[in-house]
Amino acid sequence: MTDNILKLSKRTIDAAKPSDARYVLWDSELKGFGVRVECSGLKSFLVRYRHLGRRRFLSIGRFGEITPEQARLLAQKALSKVRDGADPADERSQDREAITVKKLVERFLADHVEEKRKSKTATEYRSVLEGYLVPKYGSKKAQELTRADMAKLHLEIKHAPYRANRLLAVVASMYSFGDKHGLTPEDFNPAKKIERFPETRRERFLNSEELSRLGQAFRELDESGHYGAAIPALTFLLLTGARLREVLHLKWSYVDIERGLLFLPDSKTGKKAITLNSAAAAILLTLKTKAEKKPFSEFVFYGVDPEIPRSDLKKPWAAVTKAAGIEGLRIHDLRHSFASVGAGAGLGLPIVGKLLGHTQASTTQRYAHLDADPLRRASDVIGEMITAALNA
Repeated sequence: MTDNILKLSKRTIDAAKPSDARYVLWDSELKGFGVRVECSGLKSFLVRYRHLGRRRFLSIGRFGEITPEQARLLAQKALSKVRDGADPADERSQDREAITVKKLVERFLADHVEEKRKSKTATEYRSVLEGYLVPKYGSKKAQELTRADMAKLHLEIKHAPYRANRLLAVVASMYSFGDKHGLTPEDFNPAKKIERFPETRRERFLNSEELSRLGQAFRELDESGHYGAAIPALTFLLLTGARLREVLHLKWSYVDIERGLLFLPDSKTGKKAITLNSAAAAILLTLKTKAEKKPFSEFVFYGVDPEIPRSDLKKPWAAVTKAAGIEGLRIHDLRHSFASVGAGAGLGLPIVGKLLGHTQASTTQRYAHLDADPLRRASDVIGEMITAALNA
């Protein structure tokens, strides 16, 4: 099939079908800008130009990963360099040959992670890359890092299976970034096809007796007055199933007590509304009354400095669990306990998932074994019939 010239757009590229031989669709408006259609159906943007009399080609990116408009801008930049006497393909080749794992990590963190990921996720990415990958292979050329290298490193962290698996996921993402930006060879990813360690979910649900002890600890420590708003914050976490940062960064401007809602402009899953029960709303009303007698703070559960949110609740939480005599309980387990009570009460996993702010139904499935209400009702009916027959 011969090459064609037409205006490149999503519609025209979508319409391009693979043939027995690969071919190029050239843009009618920007000379040298095209999209190559492989026999497999893969479509990639490219630039054709001449440098010192030689015809050169520069791959820009895959259709689907970048849009025609983005590719056109990249092509214009590359052709502008050509007019200034540069050779973009040679520059990329030199960059590819020169970049080390450490430099790739730096580019990935600065240009992608810090720009597009939430701060907590960015911190985690930096931690696994700078904590494990860079010390081991930082000086190695990025394109020379092998699957065997990554498998060996993954095995060395077997004592922390979650971290080891997370490292593979982050490195895979980093090499996809390198591929898209011409920093690593195309389709080269040393973190792929390595078997992950099995992970055991750390889930802990409080039973009724533990909840009673926890409540007693909450009351005693709150009455002591040593922990400020920390104890109400912990109680609020349990009553709402909210995440720790959602509560620590909660502002009064997000609170609508009249309608019983919290409107969070951002969270782990994006913009979110949290439904308040009467007990949670009562905590906010009490704090609001106290706040009116103090210097104003925009934060609901602030610490020593009313101008900034609390950084954590580690010390008050340690005091609570010690007073309650409950070992190994994490703050996040309060969220699990909120969900377990709802699932066990037969409220239905979709409702529980909405209260927790889950965007995927599969996330709530971890509580499916607790949602025994339909089975319990059926068992009760059968048991009552058998008991009635036995007592007849």
